[in-house]
Amino acid sequence: MEVVTFGCRLNAVESEAIRRAAGESGHRDTIVFNTCAVTQEAVRQARQAIRRAARERPGARIVVTGCAAQVETQSFRDMPEVGAVMGNADKARPQAWLDLARDGQARVNDVFALRETAHHFVAGAVDSIEGQTRAFVEVQNGCDHRCTFCIIPFGRGNSRSAPAGDVVAQIRRLCANGYREAVLTGVDITSWGHDLPGAPSLGRLVKQILRHVPELERLRISSIDCIEADADLMDALATEPRVMPHLHLSLQAGDDMILKRMKRRHSRRDAIAFCADVRKARPDVVFGADFIAGFPTESDEMFARTLDLAEECGLTHLHVFPFSPRPGTPAARMPQTPRALVKARAQALRAKGEALLAAHLERRIGARCAVLVERGGLGRAEDFTPVAMPGAAPGSIVDVTVTGHDGTKLQCGEFPVRRP
Repeated sequence: MEVVTFGCRLNAVESEAIRRAAGESGHRDTIVFNTCAVTQEAVRQARQAIRRAARERPGARIVVTGCAAQVETQSFRDMPEVGAVMGNADKARPQAWLDLARDGQARVNDVFALRETAHHFVAGAVDSIEGQTRAFVEVQNGCDHRCTFCIIPFGRGNSRSAPAGDVVAQIRRLCANGYREAVLTGVDITSWGHDLPGAPSLGRLVKQILRHVPELERLRISSIDCIEADADLMDALATEPRVMPHLHLSLQAGDDMILKRMKRRHSRRDAIAFCADVRKARPDVVFGADFIAGFPTESDEMFARTLDLAEECGLTHLHVFPFSPRPGTPAARMPQTPRALVKARAQALRAKGEALLAAHLERRIGARCAVLVERGGLGRAEDFTPVAMPGAAPGSIVDVTVTGHDGTKLQCGEFPVRRP
């Protein structure tokens, strides 16, 4: 049984639950595609992979799940290569895989009817992440916001939070299995807790994890919405060395009119002020950010303000998406930017990101850092900067002195292993 994962870290976590649930339910000669719907290109790639798998493994049963399957159900059911389509509400549920094995039926239910998240916490199903030395921990799912470009709420449903006790128990299990670093992940993790009794904040969850799981060496926070960062989260960043000094921000644009048309909840000024406040509290922090290039109605001047924002916020890692109109979203009905211009702006943003990263790498030469070694001869410093680590054991934490870089990652000389 094989699970092919597209898209976000949340999908990576859920693929582990799928692998466990489907395997234990007797699905053997089966390929599960856990799809992404964030762009039309992601959906196209999933279809292409499904067709290729059907050619290369004739006779294997193909099951499609994930966000693309949720929002474009019939189109996947119409593919002759696909044996079953399972909705996001069921994909991590063992009973759904037992039902599929017994009667060949899978459901795609209304995700907006869901009131809970992370079914696999209860069963303790995700106690390792295949191929990963960092553990991704699902703390939240769904989104209550309706950005005009985004289809994901229709694939994931409304925001639902995993109870703090379940999160703590999950991280304890992962630490017991040898993980040194946990990454809190979800669709909109700064909304964590809004639906729980007392409406606790993400910062409170972070502090509870650190207090109740002292064996956890490194805690990392994935993509956040800067306008929702709470006082406890800021305090944890400032005072807790086990919270890694890296934040990835969902910025999307640097022009206020485009942000308004995207229906984002922050302004350009908010983003700049947030980065300044965090850097004051944690001087070694490094920021990454998501940006959309070529949003409908974006003029040259508006795009220039996005390019400038990357500098003004002191960003280091840029994740750039060329705008992709998603049917059913308001942005798809707005006046579109010509595709050639979208691609050119995406390339300009990527070039800006490469220059910012190279400058960051140059500043790190001579510094000491502790690197968590991943597979493939690569590791991550505390600030998430990639470090070449040829020959180092995956899962180890290594103290290194930075001696240079190749424009994309740091390089170091001989290194002793700090802790195996």
